[in-house]
Amino acid sequence: MTDYDIAIIGGGGAGLTAAIYAARARRRAVVFENAVTGGQIATTGLVENFPGFPAGVDGFELAQSFLQQAEKFGAELRYEDITSLSVGPDGRFRLQATESGVHTARAVIVAAGAHYNRLGVPGESELVGRGVSYCATCDGAFFQDQEVAGVGGGDSAIDEGLFLTRFASKVHVIHRRAELRASAMLQERAFANPKMAFTWNTVVERIEGKGQVEGVSLRNLETGATRTLPVGGVFIFVGQLPNNALLRGLVDLDDGGRALVDLTMRTSVPGLFVAGDLRTGAARQLVSACGDGATAALAAEHYLEEEPATHG
Repeated sequence: MTDYDIAIIGGGGAGLTAAIYAARARRRAVVFENAVTGGQIATTGLVENFPGFPAGVDGFELAQSFLQQAEKFGAELRYEDITSLSVGPDGRFRLQATESGVHTARAVIVAAGAHYNRLGVPGESELVGRGVSYCATCDGAFFQDQEVAGVGGGDSAIDEGLFLTRFASKVHVIHRRAELRASAMLQERAFANPKMAFTWNTVVERIEGKGQVEGVSLRNLETGATRTLPVGGVFIFVGQLPNNALLRGLVDLDDGGRALVDLTMRTSVPGLFVAGDLRTGAARQLVSACGDGATAALAAEHYLEEEPATHG
């Protein structure tokens, strides 16, 4: 068992930024990450909207820079999962890790993020970052004057599809139903936009391309007919789920399962903070996630300064 001042769950932009701030404050800080350091940004080929890189920066390289900076100040990184989080009778948090057992911490920042629902079709995983995207705001500018496909019919799908029309020459909305589920206002805007085309009662069966998206294989659910739609990009908007397993039953969540926090990232549990895509109202951008991480770390530092001596 190791006792930390601040334990951070999640090694994406929010978690690593929190680690930089916590370690610079000379707190004993640890980051638990169960996959690749950097989170979703590590799988992004080129990041063009992060300040300070006018020519863009490779997502994996940027994530490694975050990690190196956190380690430079003394933050510890453990590549393992946290399976449970609770508050002990002494006020310390108890974290059950998959490999190293139980650890304790006086404050915890959960930055476990969220994950996009995937279609699960051939070609999807292979072409992520090579024309397959789950974020129009992140990647739309790469598809200037190209035709792209947007999969989904809810608010996010249509809102992101409308954003894509700023760049793409045509946005083909592929929806498995005969009508959209998006709000009436978004539907009105979409149907009035000459760059948007709609393919109803249809699912994507395969994403085509060798090294880069070249098209999507479609199947009509009513007729069974199949065809290939040539596009340069596929934007998948079939939902995003917060990684909130550790928080359920512990803190207050909104209707979408994201943690309710105040402006300092504090939850309803003293000493427990949530930053990044897992918190309610998140902008779901790298730059805002990093800001959340810094805010949470500063708030955790204030909490530790004011924490009663009986808690450590």
